[in-house]
Amino acid sequence: MLDRIGLFKTAFALARHSGARQAVIAQNIANADTPGYQAQDIAPFSAAAASKKDASEIMLATRSGHLSGAYQATAFNIIEARSRSANPNENTITLQEEMLFAVEAKRGHDRALAIYKSGLRILRSSLGAK
Repeated sequence: MLDRIGLFKTAFALARHSGARQAVIAQNIANADTPGYQAQDIAPFSAAAASKKDASEIMLATRSGHLSGAYQATAFNIIEARSRSANPNENTITLQEEMLFAVEAKRGHDRALAIYKSGLRILRSSLGAK
């Protein structure tokens, strides 16, 4: 039932995206001392809305601070993060930057959980349950 409600689809997609990004960041951190290793990342969650083919499922932002995105059932495209600074190992991994990206991914996951909990609370109250 919940998989047909757009709010829950978006919360699921955001949680899934954040988890996948956290895995890529962990891989980057594990390869911090690997010579020549190129940092990888996943495209931002907001890019999922632009690549969605079914226009009926795309969420529209009415304010700039709104969450944008859509449910994405396919695997995430891992891209090379070229904008990162190079270090003496001739790779593009900087532990400080990776830790900041990990915090960003955690915040995305926490946001998805908050959206999901809020949606459940609204459903419960509309059904008269406590």
